Amino acid sequence: MLKIIVIYESRYGNTKRVAELIIEGMNEINEIEASLKEIKEVDLKTLSDYDVIIIGSPNNMGGPTRGIKGFIDKLGKIELEEKMFAVFDKYIGKDFKKALKKMKKQINKRVSGLKQLTDGLSIKVQGIGPIVESKFIKCKEFEKKYNDSN
Repeated sequence: MLKIIVIYESRYGNTKRVAELIIEGMNEINEIEASLKEIKEVDLKTLSDYDVIIIGSPNNMGGPTRGIKGFIDKLGKIELEEKMFAVFDKYIGKDFKKALKKMKKQINKRVSGLKQLTDGLSIKVQGIGPIVESKFIKCKEFEKKYNDSN
């Protein structure tokens, strides 16, 4: 059984909604056990129990939130050899993949042994919300990127 954890930080509920949709899609697949946690609920000691760590952040002035950046730095202090990661962000306007790219770069620099699973997912919202409805399916199908890579 593949164990996946989706960790997010959300200010207005949109990033949380993306995380929930990702979990919904994963729960439709046999052989996957998926958990959802807000960043402040995560116990770093338990992360080595998961095969895949998915991290989501709103785009905060062209990058991930301060909380997510700090969390990624903490990941570098625990043993995650042979584990995989993916990231997602939500954005407004023209900030497509800005936080996502910075999260990937920070993880690759600070967390040794953690392997990138997929390019990631960037979801557009209208103003501070809600999620653009046509993007819901992208969230629910995010897990297929894992299945396609194996």
